[in-house]
Amino acid sequence: MRKRRAEKREFSPDPKYGSVLVTQFVNSLFRKGKKSIGEKILYRALDQIAERTDKTGLEIFEQAVENAKPIIQVKSRRVGGTTYQVPVEVRSDERLSLSIGWLITFARGRGEKTMSQRLAGELMDAAGGRGRAMQRREETHRMAEANRAFAHYRW
Repeated sequence: MRKRRAEKREFSPDPKYGSVLVTQFVNSLFRKGKKSIGEKILYRALDQIAERTDKTGLEIFEQAVENAKPIIQVKSRRVGGTTYQVPVEVRSDERLSLSIGWLITFARGRGEKTMSQRLAGELMDAAGGRGRAMQRREETHRMAEANRAFAHYRW
């Protein structure tokens, strides 16, 4: 066991929108330490969303992240040689990171030509309550609901 918990890092707001959420998303988005490219991809996606809808890109982005957050999930718990899928509530910081991770993962798997187009599509779908990230959230909730009988094994 660790001696102490890792400290939570403070994120500085991004330069364009002044949003900490955008910074966290960009940090999850880029690969090989190329933050400037991650920022360009997200900013282009938000601009495309603003062109396609009557709302600002940032509003749609925040709505998408909020919609994709899971409330409850299952965790494996071993009791007397048997492993149970025990439903547990998700911590708020973990909710956010799961939501961001799903949005990015499913955006990468889409069929559009550029990453900014894929991301824009996935964000708009999630904001509208559809899309792969929303399916994953519903799937997670269904699993937890199906295993509600094992809730008494929570720790």
